[in-house]
Amino acid sequence: MNYSLRQLRVFVTVAQAKSFSRAGDMIGLSQSAVSHSVKELEQQIGVRLLDRTTREVVLTEAGQQLAARLERLLDELGSTLREAGRVGQQLIGTVRVAASQTISAHLIPQCIASSNRRYPEIDFVLHDRPQQWVLESIRHGEVDFGIVIDPGPASDLQSEEILEEPFFLLCRNDHPWAQLPAVAWSALDGAPLVVQDYASGSRPLIDSALLHFAVRATIVQEIGHPTTLFPMVEAGIGISVLPALALPLPQGSSLVVKRLEPTVLRKIMLVRRKNRSLSGAAQALWEVVREQARCLNQAREHDPLFNQT
Repeated sequence: MNYSLRQLRVFVTVAQAKSFSRAGDMIGLSQSAVSHSVKELEQQIGVRLLDRTTREVVLTEAGQQLAARLERLLDELGSTLREAGRVGQQLIGTVRVAASQTISAHLIPQCIASSNRRYPEIDFVLHDRPQQWVLESIRHGEVDFGIVIDPGPASDLQSEEILEEPFFLLCRNDHPWAQLPAVAWSALDGAPLVVQDYASGSRPLIDSALLHFAVRATIVQEIGHPTTLFPMVEAGIGISVLPALALPLPQGSSLVVKRLEPTVLRKIMLVRRKNRSLSGAAQALWEVVREQARCLNQAREHDPLFNQT
């Protein structure tokens, strides 16, 4: 049968008002539109529901039974829809967020702290994993959303850029470049490099920059966790290229950071499954991450390392 919810509501209103004109006034339709709707319903279910006279509308036996049942069903449907709306808006429950490791260490702690203050009934659960794991967990619905380095075009993902940041050179304070205001990418040609492996979203960007500036990379170590870069470089194994989000340097280290020129940027993205709605709680945390990234951007505006000319 091809009847609509609108037709059912019109019929119930007519049954209650016992008048097409009064029913029309109640639901904002003309008398003729109300009458036409009821006639269509009768034709579709194949039974007469109303006896019409010049003075009144009288329900047939079938109409009385249908009206009584529909009133209960429509009330229950209305309650169900209102409850669904409340559930969708509730700022309560568990939200699972995945982030690559540098992001987890240097952006997410502030996000969790802000979330705990503003939404104490939302449980912010972090999955700290390499970039590819994060992307797959988003695709499989294992997390609500993720924060990653720009993964490039992906038809099944919806992305929003929240942060753009440069790469820096990391070396010891006794390295010849430590006294320079900035270092050219081309100067890295033949230098021993300690870099993250391909589980990192930054590695393809670094490789692309080295290729672009015709740098013959001499990679002496590939490591998995970004914090391992610091002791490797401090031990004199090589120099490194690292993103801004890996800062600050460990306290008391003999390391320095220098700008690499020309500037090469990486983009940090909020990512979720395409065509999948976030819950009210997940949307709230999405906004928290966006806000914290904006605060970090504002703080960098006053940092001379990010504003040298």
